[in-house]
Formats: sequence, C-alpha cells, structure tokens
Amino acid sequence: MTVHMDDYIATRADVRAYLESALADAERASHRGSELYDEVKDKLLSSGARLVAHYYVDPDIQRLAEETGGIVSDSLEMARFGATDPASTLIVAGVSFMGETAKILSPEKRVFMPTLEATCSLDLGCPEEAFSTFCDAHPNRTVVVYANTSAAVKARADWVVTSSIAVEVVEALAAKGESIIWAPDRYLGRYVQKQTGADMLLWDSACVVHEEFRLHDLGALMAMHPEAGLLVHPESPDEMIERADAVGSTSQLIDAATRLPNPTFIVATDKGIFYKMQQQVPDKLLLEAPTRGAGGTCQSCAHCPWMAMNRLSGINYLLDSWDADCEVLVDPKLGERAMKPLTRMLEFKASLSA
Repeated sequence: MTVHMDDYIATRADVRAYLESALADAERASHRGSELYDEVKDKLLSSGARLVAHYYVDPDIQRLAEETGGIVSDSLEMARFGATDPASTLIVAGVSFMGETAKILSPEKRVFMPTLEATCSLDLGCPEEAFSTFCDAHPNRTVVVYANTSAAVKARADWVVTSSIAVEVVEALAAKGESIIWAPDRYLGRYVQKQTGADMLLWDSACVVHEEFRLHDLGALMAMHPEAGLLVHPESPDEMIERADAVGSTSQLIDAATRLPNPTFIVATDKGIFYKMQQQVPDKLLLEAPTRGAGGTCQSCAHCPWMAMNRLSGINYLLDSWDADCEVLVDPKLGERAMKPLTRMLEFKASLSA
C-alpha cells in the first residue's frame, strides 16, 4: 500500500484537530470543575454544616474541608473533631465506619455522607455474628477492634483503636497482664504484637489496598531513587514493614516525611495522602509504591475504591437535597454500647497528651 504525502498531511491535520479539541474539552472540564468547587464551597458555608474529610479522599474535597472550617485528618482525629465541634450537622467524607463513628459519638447531631455505599474491606471482612461467636469462644480475652469496623462490632468490643494509637493501647493492656482478641486487620495486628509482645489472638482479614504492596515490586523504583526513604502504613504485609524507614498511621507518615532528611519518599499507602503530605514537604519528591495490581495501565493501584466514591458532585447534591438516603443512622441502643469503647480510646488519647 502506498501512502501519499497528501494523505499523510491530512492525517497530521486530523491529529492536530483532535488534540486541540481534546485540550479544549479538558480546559472546559477544568473550568466547570472550578465553578462547581466554588458553588459547593458557598453552599457549605451557608449551610452551617462541617465537612470532616479523611486523608484518602479526593484532594478537592480535602481542600474544601480546609477552607470551610472543617478538618482533614486520620480517623482518630476525625472522631475527636466531630464529637467536639459545635456544628449540629456533619458531612463525613470517607467510608461508612467513619460516618457511623461520628453518629455514635454525637447522637444528637445529624450526620451525612456523600454516599452510604462507601464501605471498607476490613468492615466487610468482620461480620458481627461471626465475630461475636469468635469472641464467645475466648471469653477471658479483652476484645480490641480497629476503628475500621461496623457499629455492631464496636459494640461487642472492650476497646476501639486506630492505627495511630493501637500500639499504646495494647501496650497498656499487656502491662496489666491482659490477653487480647484483635480484629480485623491481621497485618496491623502482627505489627502491634511485635511492638508490644502482647498475647494476641488475631482475626484474619486485610485491607484490599495495603495488602497489595510487596517488597519485590519495589526493587526497580528503589534502584532509580536510592536516596528515597520508604514510608509504610502498618496495614501492609510484614516484608514492607520490616524494610520501612518509618511505619505509622496516616498522620504519623506525614510527620515522618517532615522529620526524616530524605529528599524523596516512596509511600506505601493510599495516594490520597499526597495532598496533605506535599503541603508539609513541598520541596520533597513523593512517589507511589508499586502494587501487585500494577499492569499495562498503571504502576500503582494504591487508591481505595470506596474512598474514591466521595465526589464533589455528591457533596453538591447533598447540600441541595439533604437526601435521607445519605444520612447516617445508628440504632440508639447499639450506639450506646459502641460509644463505650470509643470513649475509652478518646480518653486514653487525651491522657497521653496531658
């Protein structure tokens, strides 16, 4: 087949036209996104509601929380902020257990989420009935559950912890000679067990994002960036934790990025953390750790699909409608039982800061 120059020129012209159109579409989309952001911000400020956002949600939502008097933080600080802020209405941008926690701690407040479909693999992996049976089989153990669980599972627990305080709580319990049931994340449980030496019986579940990180996949990236430090969330596999320069909750990883001297960091947690982390270290290079999900289209799949369900358009819809399908409701009796271990966690945290 012979390709004539006129055909070649026409093809180049077509490509140029396509690119120009695509760029124009992208610019219009960006403009619409900016307009939507400003619109949502005005509505949120007028509503008197407070936006409580997790580090893993879309950067625009994190910025919106910052600019309207809300908060961007880990689940522990989200819980504390929601309970102490005077706003009578909270919008929680995160996953379902975060909305439930806010409602449990503030039953008098109205709590909404952009979508109630945003759940968590750890929550799904620890159903209340099976977990209660497990606890009943070991009645002499203190039950400690991760915050990433349902209200019903929290109600069955003696303590609720987040990754930022788990080691300290279990250390204190072990010092009193208590043996422990831990649920649901086995990787975090093993990390806490190694740090504290506690007698812990572990539930077998894992985070679908953090479980995908593997040391083998890091080789090429670390060879390209020998100066990089490795920051790892403790929900990750043992091999990642053992290699890490810093292990910790989202807040603790952000602190490590500011504290450690490395000019570059490979970050093994949800990429949503980059928004706040980059604010704290604007001159440092942040790289996503590769995952086993890496394929032809991505080097890392490190983003929770449920966190990604939180969208600016969803908050806009919520502020227009206050749709009952977006309101978080917890049975009052269940909430009362779940509040006890949550309150223990918050009081313990306050005692550490005193």
